[in-house]
Amino acid sequence: MQARGPLMIEHRLIERMLLIIKEHLAKIEARQSVDPEFVDTAVDFVRTYADRTHHGKEEDIMFRELDKRPLSAEDRRLMQELIEDHVFGRKTTEALVAANSRYRRGDQAALADVARHLRALVEFYPGHIDKEDKQFFPAARGYLSEEEDQAMLAEFLEFDRKMIHEKYLSVVEELEAGQ
Repeated sequence: MQARGPLMIEHRLIERMLLIIKEHLAKIEARQSVDPEFVDTAVDFVRTYADRTHHGKEEDIMFRELDKRPLSAEDRRLMQELIEDHVFGRKTTEALVAANSRYRRGDQAALADVARHLRALVEFYPGHIDKEDKQFFPAARGYLSEEEDQAMLAEFLEFDRKMIHEKYLSVVEELEAGQ
């Protein structure tokens, strides 16, 4: 398997979650209410899986290695655009958390913000994923030897192995801080 393989597999799971969010968005609009716990679950998925796990491998490993290479101007621009996309996703998720918190406290006006931020994520990710799968990943492969690609794949696997520990260390530390 090439290093981009796990990233593309992760994209398929992200797409499945986006479909679920899209279905909930239609219900939110029809009922004019939202289940804040669903939003919490969606946020956890986006933060932990899409951002920290998936984007983490891209930014901390793939982009780090490619940044050392003489990328074409177009490939370097595209890599920077992908980084900016990741920042957009993080900011949108933070805004969603804030809106969900306001909604939980009884602010009915926050419902529109919850829906707007969910919609932004649902509309943003497909284009971002397409850009990576069809443009950046194939181009990036050309900058790596087979050995370098396999070393990156091994680093991805090690990154994933450590993620569960990072996630639940964070959970315990947050709970300890709240005591």
